Amino acid sequence: MAKIEKKDGKLLVPNNVTIPFIEGDGVGAEITPVMQTVADAAVEKAYQGGRKIEWKEVYAGGKAHELTGDWLPQATLDAFQKYLVGIKGPLMTPVGGGIRSLNVALRQTLDLYVCLRPIRYFSGIVSPVKQPELVDMCVFRENTEDIYAGIEWEAGSEAAQKFYRFLHDEMGVSKVRFPGSSAFGVKPVSKEGSERLIRSAIGYALDHRLPSVTLVHKGNIMKFTEGGFKKWGYELAEREYGDALREGRLVIKDCICDAFLQNALLKPQDYSVIATMNLNGDYVSDMLAAQVGGIGIAPGANINYQSGHAIFEATHGIAPDIAGKDIVNPSSIILSAVMMLDYLGWGEAGLLITDAMERLFRDGCATQDLARFMEHGKPVGTEAFGEQILQRL
Repeated sequence: MAKIEKKDGKLLVPNNVTIPFIEGDGVGAEITPVMQTVADAAVEKAYQGGRKIEWKEVYAGGKAHELTGDWLPQATLDAFQKYLVGIKGPLMTPVGGGIRSLNVALRQTLDLYVCLRPIRYFSGIVSPVKQPELVDMCVFRENTEDIYAGIEWEAGSEAAQKFYRFLHDEMGVSKVRFPGSSAFGVKPVSKEGSERLIRSAIGYALDHRLPSVTLVHKGNIMKFTEGGFKKWGYELAEREYGDALREGRLVIKDCICDAFLQNALLKPQDYSVIATMNLNGDYVSDMLAAQVGGIGIAPGANINYQSGHAIFEATHGIAPDIAGKDIVNPSSIILSAVMMLDYLGWGEAGLLITDAMERLFRDGCATQDLARFMEHGKPVGTEAFGEQILQRL
């Protein structure tokens, strides 16, 4: 098995590369094999046997718990550490304590500080907005800080009361309206965490010759956390990318988050690369996905650009109500595989997949969730959708 290495800031990808994968819970068992078949065929088509993916299954979620008694085995983390790049299906959230979220645990353990969510329109998809083709953005969502750090205390607990006493007695805070019944959460936003996220977004924009980077924040209210994010972003751009700013190759701007949600509907063409914090990014990326047809065709990745580690993923949930019925849309994980191929430097294979999918959608061929809205939609099952892509490669 050949693993990826990172040297002198670049990924060194062998022609026969080992990619760890997590099948996923619920519909994961259906969409992951389809993704693998499509990715394998595209790599074969693009490179005529000169490159190949060797898939290595690792476990997390329900399947891991059944096999090992552990929701997230150390062996899985070790595999992602060793091989750098992997892909995963959706994972259930354990009930009854322990890990709050397996997805968050993976991101924080591997320090995958960028959640990368590209959003674009595929012709043929029916959208709830008039001009979905104007939506073409890439969201850089900070992945390790903010509310998702999980620092909170339950209302009525001794810990919550202790925290309130500290706020009141030591910090002079008098604005908690109902202290006896309040839960509390802490929102850490650091200069280092903000800068590495924004640096990644700027680098992406410059590498892809995109027109602007917008810092989306709520700094008018949260002046030191979200306001700090904005301030540090402008300072970073001036300090490290001053030449690009003065030459017009880079434009940095900012927008209050609620205004951005409105503007993204009214004038999406004004935005290209978005850099934002964890909670804002969760809202923004799902809203943008809805504008181009839904989260079922929204890919995603969690990346550490410094170490090279990256896990690509289906962005939707496990959908237990439709699991096993051969109706789930595999597009999210397939397009996440396209992102993975691009990350590996195998973009030719990824382009074959996106071209085939677009032709498929233009023909009205899609899974039921999308086909039902098309004027001449022809719904197909999960496996059949993958087969249709293969025919068009």
